[in-house]
Amino acid sequence: MLVLVTYDVNTETASGKTRLRKVAKQCVNYGTRVQNSVFECVVDPGQCLLLKSILTDIIDENVDSLRFYYLGKQRNAKVEQIGVCKGVNVDEPLIF
Repeated sequence: MLVLVTYDVNTETASGKTRLRKVAKQCVNYGTRVQNSVFECVVDPGQCLLLKSILTDIIDENVDSLRFYYLGKQRNAKVEQIGVCKGVNVDEPLIF
């Protein structure tokens, strides 16, 4: 399924900057960055629960926020891109 993960981490403190890096690193492990704090993740339900648990453990719920948008299996029917596309189509083979 396609899950859009967005986050807003308060970076006014050193610990906030550390949390931001940790959240971004975990999101990179599960998906593709499409904007600064937005990731498209193609995951199964178990991976989604694990990612949610990992991110919830990292953030400070008093000053940070996470949002998960569950877009389902029909990615092309749900996502419209206008302008520069910085993401990678994870449905196609990745050849470097």
